[in-house]
Amino acid sequence: MNPAEQPGTLAQRMRHTPYQAYSYSYPHKAAYRALPQAAPLAPLWAQQDRSALFAYIHIPFCEMRCGFCNLFAMARPSADMVERYVRQVLVQMRALAGALGERRFARFALGGGTPTYLSPAQLDTLLCGARDILGIDLQTTPAGIEASPETITAERLTVCRAHGIDRVSLGIQSFASGEMRALARPQQNATVHHAIGLIRAAGFPTLNLDLIYGIAGQTVASLLASIDSALTFAPEEIYLYPLYVREQTGLGKVARRQGAQSLNPIMLAQDGDSRLVLYAAARDHLRAQGYEQVSMRMFRAPHAPEQNGPSYCCQNDGMLGLGAGARSYTSRLHYSSEYAVARTDTINIIDNYLALDAARFAQAEHGYQLDDEEQRRRYVIQSLLTEPGLDRDAYAARFGSRCEADLPQLAELHALELVQEDGPLLRLNDRGYSYADTIGPWLASDTVRALMAEGGQAC
Repeated sequence: MNPAEQPGTLAQRMRHTPYQAYSYSYPHKAAYRALPQAAPLAPLWAQQDRSALFAYIHIPFCEMRCGFCNLFAMARPSADMVERYVRQVLVQMRALAGALGERRFARFALGGGTPTYLSPAQLDTLLCGARDILGIDLQTTPAGIEASPETITAERLTVCRAHGIDRVSLGIQSFASGEMRALARPQQNATVHHAIGLIRAAGFPTLNLDLIYGIAGQTVASLLASIDSALTFAPEEIYLYPLYVREQTGLGKVARRQGAQSLNPIMLAQDGDSRLVLYAAARDHLRAQGYEQVSMRMFRAPHAPEQNGPSYCCQNDGMLGLGAGARSYTSRLHYSSEYAVARTDTINIIDNYLALDAARFAQAEHGYQLDDEEQRRRYVIQSLLTEPGLDRDAYAARFGSRCEADLPQLAELHALELVQEDGPLLRLNDRGYSYADTIGPWLASDTVRALMAEGGQAC
């Protein structure tokens, strides 16, 4: 859909499906482009608060490519590529350690892809590097790793726990075999049960389970049955992800072969969309079990450990990404390598990453420069879509102006009764959270929206 054809007001957007785009971070990576000239990282980070950084290592490898996945990842890489990749991340670590100068880390994560695709020795290599090169005290810093049930072993978990990893996020998606087939991901519940048993036995304080709703053939009853299966393991966190079918993914290719003229969520909505009904049922069910809703997607159990650092999915300024596809965020520049979904393009980007030297790692070449307006939009979007909401006093202290004056469109949230006021906090209410994937893209700037459309990404 051309940006000019996008519904303009929030009310217009809400007449379509609530599921229009996930504002995981702003600006979206599809808006990144080659920078006019390479930006040296040392002066860039010198202007940034480095007292509470988030370090993230991206592992773009998996045993299989799930049908819904549009992440930067590839299935079944060669053993040589994986080993070279691990060693190259250490080269990048050394370059960044020199560019960062004095720093302190408040959160660490290994994501992907599937980090537990790596061998125990390779995991140990990266975690030792994080400790010895970057100076991250993993024993006291909240640290997480993403995993798939098929790649969980006692040996891998032992390495991670010994280094101080305290959170494991496991992609389950569904406990119904028919729904898993619809996602083009074979998975046996026995494998899931075994993996969770190993995680619990290893003593990780936080277990997160990811589930998906909106799968072909899924009903409210089958979704709640999957949630109940997850609850038997008493996970500290549960993430509920709506299914999106995107270009270049397995499900997207199937849809095209079956004659789909568009994968644009707004255009597809005319055929009906069950996700909102599924979401509301799942949300109410988890709340009834005592889980606190933190965002549209995240729910935290009463027995979950206290949060003593940035949230695991933190996308705030001060994020340092390592590895191909990993994004780094400073207040004025977001940067990363290029992004792709198709296997050939992904391999090319990884090969380019493997060829970089320390000098190239010490500069940013591809990203998005945030002017004052974009910084304000980012702050509003990132704050509004999660608890505790947008602190208008904190906004004024940072930017010297009122958010309602800078973004007059916020008034429409009040007019449509999507928010509530709690002192200085502006918070989405239940209906607002239901439309989080409409509100996020609606708040994007015209510039970001045009760049994303140019790259084939809906906004």
